[in-house]
Amino acid sequence: MQKSLVDAPALGLRERKKRARREALIDATHRLVAEHGLDAVTVEAICEEAGVSARTFFNYFESKDDAVLGHTPWPLDSAATEEFATGGPTGHLLADLQALVSAFLSDPPMGRQRLARAFELAAQEPRLLARHLAWMEQHKGQLSALVERRLGENAPYSSEIVGATLLFLTHATFLRWDAAGGTGSADEHITAVVTDLRSILTD
Repeated sequence: MQKSLVDAPALGLRERKKRARREALIDATHRLVAEHGLDAVTVEAICEEAGVSARTFFNYFESKDDAVLGHTPWPLDSAATEEFATGGPTGHLLADLQALVSAFLSDPPMGRQRLARAFELAAQEPRLLARHLAWMEQHKGQLSALVERRLGENAPYSSEIVGATLLFLTHATFLRWDAAGGTGSADEHITAVVTDLRSILTD
């Protein structure tokens, strides 16, 4: 079931309206791209389908590719990120990175069904995957700040290396999930990625 407005009581009216408009744009884009193909769909057509202006569209997305992928602000102010920053949930860094990536992907702001549709469309359009990875790279600064909060001063690890590891785990899990056609859970895919990483590092 898609997340609905009633599923997010903590959001104010203005934020609920913004979420509903963003979801309407994503849904319109998915319908049109599924029917006509990515190259044949224009921003103008998406706006007409969703009943909004082009100006409104660009308030939410930089391009139609971003709308297909449902690129929304990365939820780095969530309960999971706060738990990670304050030393949890296990107290072991790699395990906590794994839990954080699972939280990122298990509860996406646009909802699981929209994420699954985005996976399906991305599998047909290689440039969408490249766009998604580039979008994730744009969040390096935020991720670095989060890692620095977790490590604190005089940390035994480099915040740059830990931040790069977090980004890698997120990338690799997304790629693995995409290769599986969006099936399975984020937790099982990140677990497999971490298992592979451990094998590589101990080889």
